[in-house]
Amino acid sequence: MNYIREEENGQEVFENSTEFLKLPSTLYGFKNTHTEDMTLKNGRIAFRLCGELSRSDTSRKCECGCKMHINTSHTISLKHLNFGGHPTSVQFPHIQFRCKKCGALKNQFIAFKSEDHMLTKPLYQYICDLLNIGTYTLKQVSEQTGVGKNIIKAIDLKRLKDKYTENGEKLRKPDEQARYLSIDEFKLHNGHQYATHIINLENGHILWIGHGKKKQVVYDFIEHVGLDWMKGVEAVACDMNSDFQEAFQEKCGHISIVYDYFHIVKNFNEKVVSEVRKDEQKRLADEGNTEAAKALKKTKYILTASRKTLQKKDKESSENKVIRKESQLFKTPVVTRKGNYETKYDELISENKLLFSVDLIKEKLSQAYKLTDKHSMINAVSEIISICIETGNEHFIWFAKLLNSHFDGIVSHAVFKISSGKIEGINQKIKTIRRSGYGYPDDEYFFLKIMDSSY
Repeated sequence: MNYIREEENGQEVFENSTEFLKLPSTLYGFKNTHTEDMTLKNGRIAFRLCGELSRSDTSRKCECGCKMHINTSHTISLKHLNFGGHPTSVQFPHIQFRCKKCGALKNQFIAFKSEDHMLTKPLYQYICDLLNIGTYTLKQVSEQTGVGKNIIKAIDLKRLKDKYTENGEKLRKPDEQARYLSIDEFKLHNGHQYATHIINLENGHILWIGHGKKKQVVYDFIEHVGLDWMKGVEAVACDMNSDFQEAFQEKCGHISIVYDYFHIVKNFNEKVVSEVRKDEQKRLADEGNTEAAKALKKTKYILTASRKTLQKKDKESSENKVIRKESQLFKTPVVTRKGNYETKYDELISENKLLFSVDLIKEKLSQAYKLTDKHSMINAVSEIISICIETGNEHFIWFAKLLNSHFDGIVSHAVFKISSGKIEGINQKIKTIRRSGYGYPDDEYFFLKIMDSSY
């Protein structure tokens, strides 16, 4: 063996390293006779492990019982695991046998070839392991393994179908019974296209995803799991979409619908607080009270935030902590050190009767959703409805009608302390999956990726 001694570090290296690079016996039936190196178009050095397959007598036996003879032979190449960071492939002659008696043809068996791709099984498994982690994109796996992105997607799709479907077509039924469900829609594509997902609220696993946000999604889910399975479901947490409520109660009348605190307050802030603030600001300006109108400018955050949040902001300000906000126009951090949020809020509600009603209803809603007795919550919500109607304001009256039309689902929260918080978190994860994949035009693949992220 000829050596070259490098004077810098004294390391001994082979003069021609590929002469001594032989693949260990990890590929069953393959004998590595020699190794070649080559330079790829991108400048990387790649190794080609050349060799041959062993031939057994059983592989040459025809079904008719006769011994088969070599018909043709051609060289094939399979991508293999990278060796020392270098792309590696396995190359060998592949023989086709033919029976002289019956004319049957048979290809030489390759034990280490993956089922659908020109890859070795170890490389195929490594790709699956990377995809199972869930943090690598198709592009990243492609760059790390040297396999094309389309092949990586095909492997990932098969992996997901094997995991969540039966025979690659029908979605598997849930393995365990769920007591509580949650349902919500998410944006699928631009142009007002939506999909709906249903989760097991106890463990966060997605049980069903369907196109649209209408009753049919619920009908399809119930048909999928069966009425016997649905008998074990006690309650469903959802937003204010009446289609979901009606569909569940049509098919499974025993199920209670629960509207959580988040969606009630969201509707109150968007449809009542914001609109009342704008109306009052306009009224005061028309009356010539410019100072009072000016005081209402840029107060939407203060009026919609809870008192607990305002107190937290005041505490951060008193401790000289920097409150950071991001400019929507330039996406650069804007630093502010504003304080006295709660004081400003108290001034606003003390000077305006409608804003005082806003504060009163926010407080009573917060207290109502802490109740654990259904009868007490019925009285609390009924009182809120009465306060809204007594104001005579159109926005408060609208909110009173909203509470009245969803009354049963609101007071059910006292019995079933569940919320849509978990499914809202999944919605944020869906956005991340779509963004990291630069969009998924293949809905089937996208749905399976979403489902996989919840397990």
